[in-house]
Formats: sequence, C-alpha cells, structure tokens
Amino acid sequence: MLDSHHHLWNYNPEQYPWIPPESALAQDYLIPELIANTDAAGVTGTIAVQARQTLEESDWLLSLADETDRIKGVVGWVPLAEDNVGEHLERLSQHRKFKAVRHVVQDEPDDNFILGDEFNKGIAKLKGFDLIYDILIFQKHLSPTIEFVDRHPNQLFVIDHIAKPVIHNGRIEKEWQSGMTALAERENICAVKISGMVTEVTNDTIDEVTLRNYLYETLEIFGAKRLSFGTDWPVCLLRIDSYLDWATSMRNYVAELSAHEQAAILHETCAAAYRL
Repeated sequence: MLDSHHHLWNYNPEQYPWIPPESALAQDYLIPELIANTDAAGVTGTIAVQARQTLEESDWLLSLADETDRIKGVVGWVPLAEDNVGEHLERLSQHRKFKAVRHVVQDEPDDNFILGDEFNKGIAKLKGFDLIYDILIFQKHLSPTIEFVDRHPNQLFVIDHIAKPVIHNGRIEKEWQSGMTALAERENICAVKISGMVTEVTNDTIDEVTLRNYLYETLEIFGAKRLSFGTDWPVCLLRIDSYLDWATSMRNYVAELSAHEQAAILHETCAAAYRL
C-alpha cells in the first residue's frame, strides 16, 4: 500500500493555529511516528503533504524525505500568486521527491478564490516543471473548480479527500455527486484521494457503510485507475483512534473488488500520478 496523503509537523500552536490545542493533533508527528504507523499498517511508501503555507514548509518536508525512503514524494507550497513563483519552482523542482504543489483553497474567504487571475498565472507555470497540482476544496467549491480545471487542460490535477463532501450518515450528497461527475469528464484529473472522509462526517458516530458507499460512488464516477488510498494522518485522529484503523477500513471496503481494482486503489494510482 502507498499512502497518497499524510502530514508531519513539529507542533507549535502559533504555526498551526488550526489544530485544536487539546486534541490528539497537538503533539509532534515526525519520522519515527510515521515509520511505526506505516509499518503496523503494511504501508511501504507515502506522499507527505504541506500543512503550512510557507516555503519553509516545502524545504522542511523535503529534508525529511531525504532522511527516509518511506517518504516517496512531497506535495509542497509555493506563493503561486506572486511574480517570482517561477524562481521557487525552479529551485524546489531540482529535488527528485518534489512532486506537486498545493494551496489551502478551502480556507480562503472567497469561494471563487480558485479562479483568481494571479493564482492562475502561477498554476500555468507548473506544467513547465512537470508538477502536479493538488486541489483542496470543500463540496461547495466544486462549481468554480470545474471552471478552474478547464482553464488548464494540459495541467494534471489530483483531488484531495474526494473534494470533502458534507457527509451525513445514510446518504450521498447530490451536489457533491453532480460536481464530481462533471470533474470526471476532465481527463487531466489524474487521481482522486480516498482520504479525509472521517473528519467530514457531521454525525456523532461514523457509519462505515456510508463511507464505503462514498468510496463506491467515487469508484463508479472515476474508475479504479483514478482512485488512490490516503490516510490524512494525523488529521484523521480527530475522529478515529489510529492510522491502522483507516488502513484496515480501506482494505475492508475494497475487499470485494477485483484484484486489478484493489491494486489500482491501494498503490498503482498513487505511483502513476506522482511518478514515483
């Protein structure tokens, strides 16, 4: 198994203001914790994803990736809306594990931020450095995201956390379903991460059947070759007990699929999308 999405941090409340101070996230999650958890879950490689919107974060994640073969790739951050973004992309892309760029669009106050001119000028530069762009949005951002993807037909995109639907136990959201169906028509969407669902559940309890149904709905829309297992660890610990819990759930969800579909979801799509 390849984990297409996890984070690492030296916990500091000033640098991670979004982390609840009394939560399981308010501590360090570094390479020793990553190795222990991935070993327990049978995960042999990972993609480390930015959790701070600083260039320092990108450099730090790459330095960690230099320390262990467990981290196969890094999704970093660069100031996409700034004129000198090309200089940063030139430098960072020299590192063989720098695979993609992400901006936390979900937290921008403007729901149409993703359509901003300066931001899109930065996105247009990624193809020249053979870099993916990871799209982090909520369900409500799907409409402008479709327009955004269409502006860059030659740029490859990955959808994080199945576009964060508002998950109510026992149903599939129609707005999410229609938006994802439209995105699936865009061939430059190369992967959708089956991750981050547990923290989007609105109910007090998590219904495994509902999460399984979201996986199967995403499978129906995109096909197995564009689905990729990810944990969103340690953020997932806000709702579940361990890294192993989500890895086990995913194995159970895909158990009835064909061997080819399982291989795609659990490792092949990640490896292909990020050119591991």
